[in-house]
Amino acid sequence: MKCDYLVIGSGIAGLSFALRVSSYGSVVVVTKKRDVDTATNLAQGGIAAVLDEQDSIEAHISDTLTSGDGLCDTTVVRKVVSEGKKQVEDLIQYGVPFVRDKSTGKLNLGREGGHSKRRVAHAYDLTGKEIENALLEMVRKNNNIRLLENNVAVDLLVKDFGGERFCFGAYIMIGKCNVVTCTAKTTVLCTGGAGKVYLYTSNPDIATGDGVAMASRAGAEIANMEFVQFHPTCLFHPMAKNFLISEAVRGEGAILVDKAGVRFMSKYDPRGELATRDTVARSIDKEMKSTGEDCVYLDISHKDTDFIKERFPAIYERCFELGIDITKEPIPVVPAAHYLCGGVLVDEWGNSSVPGLMALGETSCTGLHGANRLASNSLLEAVVYAERAAHYCMENSSSDDDRSEYTVDSWSHGEADYLEEEIIISHDWDLIRRTMWNYVGIVRSTKRLLLAKKRLIAIAKEIENHYINYFVSANMVELRNIAHVGLMIIESAIARKESRGLHFSIDYSEKDDKHKTWHILERVPGDSPWKFTVKQRAVR
Repeated sequence: MKCDYLVIGSGIAGLSFALRVSSYGSVVVVTKKRDVDTATNLAQGGIAAVLDEQDSIEAHISDTLTSGDGLCDTTVVRKVVSEGKKQVEDLIQYGVPFVRDKSTGKLNLGREGGHSKRRVAHAYDLTGKEIENALLEMVRKNNNIRLLENNVAVDLLVKDFGGERFCFGAYIMIGKCNVVTCTAKTTVLCTGGAGKVYLYTSNPDIATGDGVAMASRAGAEIANMEFVQFHPTCLFHPMAKNFLISEAVRGEGAILVDKAGVRFMSKYDPRGELATRDTVARSIDKEMKSTGEDCVYLDISHKDTDFIKERFPAIYERCFELGIDITKEPIPVVPAAHYLCGGVLVDEWGNSSVPGLMALGETSCTGLHGANRLASNSLLEAVVYAERAAHYCMENSSSDDDRSEYTVDSWSHGEADYLEEEIIISHDWDLIRRTMWNYVGIVRSTKRLLLAKKRLIAIAKEIENHYINYFVSANMVELRNIAHVGLMIIESAIARKESRGLHFSIDYSEKDDKHKTWHILERVPGDSPWKFTVKQRAVR
């Protein structure tokens, strides 16, 4: 295959970018599952923007910087926040049905943890689904965009030219073991996050850090991987998988209580349930460990029944299916891996350190989130950077530099054999996720991190042998990627000798401004994808 723009991932960032560049070149969007199997589709809260006269750009900037705990790029924060209103208006034009007040016609704005004002535009608790549906409808009608479902990106195509590495596409697996090349002038990674690296996560099954892992193997700089956000309230139920209880529930007055119904957040933070996510998640974790209970409870039953059903229809219906009537009883919840604040380091336009390779959305690290993402800033970042990246591509396209014309070797299976027993993959998958949850979770220690590194390197070596000796499969690609991403998280966490934002170490329990730097990972050239150098860089 050949195109001008290869987009890997079909969430809000990838689809927004594809729509914006489709007038200027051919676009191929590759997604490894169905087109709607994205983190965007599961986003319940909404998109944060200054949309009310009682709010201000400066207040949103201040809230973002406070949440980011000293590691935000202030220039990026100002640019993204200032674009918020325009991006919401664009989404409305695309057909996203944000909820409006029935009497005034103005947008009904929610409030979430860390926000000093109501500024979250939403479609009740189905915001992500409505955005995804609106964008997909436009993509399907666009003859210049080719959307390929159930196709797995295996690795990036890179070439050394004049001492510099260029990206000019990717190897794509179509069907079982059939790997083809897709060359492109610009390749854009929009693969979402890496929640499946952990045992418990709110993320969809596709969130295996593919974009970050591929970019690292291609030689791109990766930043701030130690900052993994754990959402405080994921539904705790044996029949529920990855079901999030939106932060907006707390924003509308829900309280956190223990098994006896006693409210506890005031012990940990004066903001109570509206503290930032890192604080609430650590508080719940400490409460569970001190009591020995498997979960805590989120209670909104004191609010009006009709209000609960109207404001949170999906949450109400899902909980009711599982025998929990949230209008009458509290919801059992636990923290779960939710959002990767680090990722592929990009500039103000979304360019990685490898020419021809861009990254958007959760796959990227722009500097907006710093050490802890402010709730509902992620969808905002995705659409702002999709527009910026598209603008850059249109301004810098050149017919004289067509990297899609580079010659590339076809995928070779060599003497590979079929892997008859998938138990080998599922066993390693389970080992990685349990190791990450137990040793690299909400609260960390140097001893546990070093032990996790030792164990994951051994597993990664075994996986590389499988990758070389057997026909590649979708499960093997994902397993390889979570191993590499897990090791990047560990390396960055070991390097940070303080506690800041989402990274909390019992060995360095205080912040130390001499460590107020970004951690940049570069892969050490060679045959071992798990070897990195870690550089400290001043906050941009």
